[in-house]
Amino acid sequence: MKSVLQTTEFLLPRGGTDFSAWAVVACDQFTSEAAYWQKLADYVGDKPSALKVTLPEIYLSEEGAERRIDDTMRKYLKDGLFEKTERGLILTVRSTPYVKRRIGLVGTIDLEEYDYTKGAETLVRATEATIEERIPPRLKIRKNAPVEFSHIMLLYDDVSRSVNEQLYENRAQYRKIYDFDLNMDGGHVEGYFIKDCEEILGAFARFAEKKDSFLFAAGDGNHSLATAKAHWNEVKKNLRGDEILFHPARFCLVEVVNIYDDGIYFEPIYRYVSGVERQKFINEILKAEGDFLVYDGKAYEGKKNKIGIPATIANVDAAIKDYISAFGGKVDYVHGEMNLQNLVEGDESSVGVTFDALEKGELFGYVAKNGSLPRKTFSMGEGVEKRYYLEGRMITDGEF
Repeated sequence: MKSVLQTTEFLLPRGGTDFSAWAVVACDQFTSEAAYWQKLADYVGDKPSALKVTLPEIYLSEEGAERRIDDTMRKYLKDGLFEKTERGLILTVRSTPYVKRRIGLVGTIDLEEYDYTKGAETLVRATEATIEERIPPRLKIRKNAPVEFSHIMLLYDDVSRSVNEQLYENRAQYRKIYDFDLNMDGGHVEGYFIKDCEEILGAFARFAEKKDSFLFAAGDGNHSLATAKAHWNEVKKNLRGDEILFHPARFCLVEVVNIYDDGIYFEPIYRYVSGVERQKFINEILKAEGDFLVYDGKAYEGKKNKIGIPATIANVDAAIKDYISAFGGKVDYVHGEMNLQNLVEGDESSVGVTFDALEKGELFGYVAKNGSLPRKTFSMGEGVEKRYYLEGRMITDGEF
C-alpha cells in the first residue's frame, strides 16, 4: 500500500541566511495582539523572512496582500535565496519554554487522501469544524504562489513510539541541516535530512491499513490544509493523465508528530468576547450547559455540569453567537490564560470564557466516532510552541 506520507524536495534558505529572522510562528497565533507582530517585524527588519511570504491572520483583510506576498516569493527565488534538497524527509527536534523535546517528521501528504467534511472516511481528517468562509482569503494567496511554507502539524496514533522516536535515537546518522534559536521566545529547533525513507514510508503505510481508523488528524493548521485541498481541486480540473498523479499542488507540506510524543499536550482555546455589556453577557452565557468559567477582569465565575468538553464548547459557542446576533460584539480565540486575562483586564467591555483541556488520548477515538470537534476546541501547547514557517517547497509545475 502506498504511503499517504511522501518525500519531497525542500527549499531552505542558503547558508549565511539568518535563520532566526527567517523562521516565524504560525499565522493563526496572537490574533488579538498586534504588539507581538510589530515586535517581530522590528526584529526581522530588512532581512529575508517567512514573515514576508505569509500573512498573519491579524492582517487577513489587508488589501493587496496576495500580490505583495507573491512578488516577494518570486524575488526570493530569482535572487537565489533558497537551496533545494534531494527528495527526502526532515526530522525536526523542537524545544520550547514549556517542553524539553518534541519530535516531528516533515514531508508531504497526498491531498486526495484528505477530506475536511463531516463524516469523511479518508486517511487524513480534520479535527475541528472547518469554516468555509475562511478559505477564500487564503486561497487568493496560494493560487498564484510558486512556493508553499507550512505551519500544518498532523498527529498520528502510535502508542508504541516506533517511528519518530526511533529516528530521534538514530539521528546522528543523518545530516544536520539547521540548528538555531527561534525568535519571540519560541525555543530552539534542529533539523536532520533523511534521504533513504523506504522503511519510514512503509511504517506509515502499515499504520494506514488498520481497520476502523484513520492515519493522520490535523492538529494545527486545519484551515491551511483545507485551503491546499481547495487549491488542488481547482488545479486538477485542467490536468490529464499522469499530470494528475504527479503535479506538486496535489501534495501539501506538513509535519507529522506522534500524539503520544512527550512534547505534545493539549491546551484549551479560550473565547475572548469584546464589545459587550459585561454583566449582561455573563448573565446570558451562564445559561449555557457545560463545564466552563467566565472571567470579568477580576474573578472567575463558573458552572459545573459535567458535560463533555466538545459538547460544552459547542453550547458556549452557540450562546456567544446568539448574544452577538442580538446585541453586538466580537469573538476571538486566545491561547493561554495569561494572554486572556491581559486582554480582558485591558478592556472593560470584554469577557473571557475558559474550558478544561481535551485529553489527547481521546482525540482519534472521538473523531473516528463523531467526526470533527467544534472549531477551536484545543491547541497543542501555547502560542509560542506552534510550528514555525521554515521549510518550503515548489507547488507550481515548471519554472516560476
